[in-house]
Amino acid sequence: MIEQFVNFVIRPPRSEYNPDQYLWEKEFILAGRKYKRLDLELTNARGYILKCSHYVPAFIPENTALPCVVYCHGNSGCRADANEAAVILLPSNITVFTLDFSGSGLSGGDYVSLGWHEKEDLKCAVSCLRDNKQVSTIGLWGRSMGAVTCLLYGAEDPSIGGMILDSAFTNLYDLMMELVDVYKIRVPKFTVKMAVQYMRRIIQKRAKFDIMDLNVLRLAPKMFIPVLFGHGLNDMFIQPHHCDRIHQAYGGDKNIIKFDGDHNSPRPQSYYDSVSIFFYKSLHPPLLPAARSKLHMGAFKVGNITNENFFFEIINGLRPANTAGCSSSTDAPNIPHDGTSVIELLSDSMNQLSIKNENHLLQDFLLDENHSLPEIDSDSVGSRLQDKRSRRNEESFSFTSSNRESWGRCSSLGAASDESFSGDNNDKQNLTVKALATPVRQNQRQSQRKPIEKAKQKKIQALWKKIKREKVEMGDSLSSRLKMCLGQSPQHKRNRSSGTITTS
Repeated sequence: MIEQFVNFVIRPPRSEYNPDQYLWEKEFILAGRKYKRLDLELTNARGYILKCSHYVPAFIPENTALPCVVYCHGNSGCRADANEAAVILLPSNITVFTLDFSGSGLSGGDYVSLGWHEKEDLKCAVSCLRDNKQVSTIGLWGRSMGAVTCLLYGAEDPSIGGMILDSAFTNLYDLMMELVDVYKIRVPKFTVKMAVQYMRRIIQKRAKFDIMDLNVLRLAPKMFIPVLFGHGLNDMFIQPHHCDRIHQAYGGDKNIIKFDGDHNSPRPQSYYDSVSIFFYKSLHPPLLPAARSKLHMGAFKVGNITNENFFFEIINGLRPANTAGCSSSTDAPNIPHDGTSVIELLSDSMNQLSIKNENHLLQDFLLDENHSLPEIDSDSVGSRLQDKRSRRNEESFSFTSSNRESWGRCSSLGAASDESFSGDNNDKQNLTVKALATPVRQNQRQSQRKPIEKAKQKKIQALWKKIKREKVEMGDSLSSRLKMCLGQSPQHKRNRSSGTITTS
């Protein structure tokens, strides 16, 4: 049993994964902007190779430096755990650096130390970022063992811009004593203390650190880096009172968030929103120019780009032709992060294709001057619409004599008059007035127009049937392409060990 508890501390199940399968792609699109994953290897002070990844925008303007957040995983985790951090921070122009600590993931090393040696790995990563001219302020985001690592390193480097500490523990000795009660190991108390002392010597011999030195409560009062604490209310592995004690002892600006869930449960969206706001205020990321990309619906091939880029292209392609900035190269919109589903976005875009009012359609560009419905093809619609818009800007008045009424603008009338007038002044041009002479003539015109109106109604009905048929075909095509994309989407997951007590 002693050997099992020793492995429980310094040799938990190692996370094995394929980086190309469980990390973000080498190039991917998030919120309409293109990013890339840069893989690199670092060597720590003990000579172990550390596997690292840096998520950055595909294009960064010259003389522009972006802040970076280093994500520190738990003791059974790996750099794939930083996928959620990339989704939260990259749209805010904050890059994300993540690494496999020594003894974890694909990095070298045989043992973990729950933060003691990991702080040296973190120091190596921060030093690498300091040498990068495109990195400005550095922040830290740690979970469980990673949170303790951030505290241990932050006590040595006060230049860190801010820290997120999720489920940190106060000291390792107290945590081990609490776990005896949590897992209901029925042995006398003095026997447990003797066993812990024996484990202390074994761990010191194998992993080269003393569990009694792993105490962040001694460092917290001397630290002044802005920090946001987070902890699950139902966490029985590292109980919430650990976070409360660190928060109470911390000397700098601090805040704490409690949420429903246990040690390994997914964090709520409200917590991620608080993290995003915290890093935005503490790291002050600059604004980058909006990304521009040419989008062509017909040239899309399933599997060439990520699903989110596919949805973005569909939504962008469904935008009406009269939107601002419309051209062959359009501004990529920002996909919202407030939980709006892709189906809702597509529904909103499809609604823009609907024609609100039949009269509005006819008055805009379908009817000609004589209120008849001409034959319309795709090439003539644009020119007809432009002519109608230009005609709205012309000032056209009805000409009346002493025995005629004024009928306002000619655009509201449909019949042509056989009368015209010429101005006496040289600065005035001759105008042909299309107005009804009297209401009597209007009644005569209405009787003559009845056969024309019947033919017009038939053409209108045929046009509406054609429009509805095209909308149904577009919806079917869109639905089939969505199914194809969702059926081939890669799943970014991390291997989880079963049958063994694990921590994060």
